Order: sequence, then C-alpha cells, then structure tokens
Amino acid sequence: MLRLLSDLRAIKNDPPEGCSASPCSEDNLYVWAASICGPADSAWEGGIFSLRIAFGDAYPSRPPSVRFASEVFHPNVYRDGSVCLDILQDRWSPVHSVGTILTSLRSLLEDPNLASPANPEAAALLRADPAAYHKRVRRLAQRSLE
Repeated sequence: MLRLLSDLRAIKNDPPEGCSASPCSEDNLYVWAASICGPADSAWEGGIFSLRIAFGDAYPSRPPSVRFASEVFHPNVYRDGSVCLDILQDRWSPVHSVGTILTSLRSLLEDPNLASPANPEAAALLRADPAAYHKRVRRLAQRSLE
C-alpha cells in the first residue's frame, strides 16, 4: 500500500510526458485508470488511449495487470487489450513504477516489438503494408477522441 501511495504522489508531482493515472476510487488504491496521449509525429498522434491498471497485494514484487480500455490495433496488444511488454512479464523489477510502465507503453506504441506479437494480424499488416497499418491506427487515434 505504501508503494502505491508513493507512485500516486510521483504521478501527481511529476507525471510522465503524455500520461496520467490515478486510482479509480478513493476506497480502492489497487485499481487505477490511466491515459496515454499518442506520441507526436506518429500514427498515434492526437489520440488519447485509456487503460486500466490492477495491482495485486504483492506489488511491487509482482507487476500489475495492465489493459487498454480503448480500442488499440497494435502488434503487442492482445484483442482484449492486455499488453505484451517485457517489463510487465519476465523483465519485471520492483524498481518499475506506474510512471515507468506508462512511459514504456507510450514508447511501445510507436516502436512495436515484432519479434513477440500478441496480435498477429497487426504485426503482419505492419510488416506487409506499413501505410495501411498506419492508416488504421490513425482512424483509431481519431476515434479515441469521440
């Protein structure tokens, strides 16, 4: 619980660029809502993408569960919104915080890991026809504002 309070204080005092997060309610610090603004000069630019972060009792020894609530078409995001990101799985370390997670996710949007696709359709489209992939992502970015 102390670590979550520390993460909350850090996010409020020095939020990562293009990101925000806070608990969904004052009664439950274990479930947070977050948002990521699409990085500038990328197909994601202008979009605002919502996420849900759920912390277990073992946080920070174990990573939180992170899921996009917004529709996202990305090689490293499963259809249900779950994220395939090394720091949330096999490369987790208690040094990571909500801020580092959000920063990594924002970076992942414009720099997907095609070696480990969670969404084979998105990975295949990006490899075969990057222009079509970027066009689809642009539509989602615009739709995220509706």
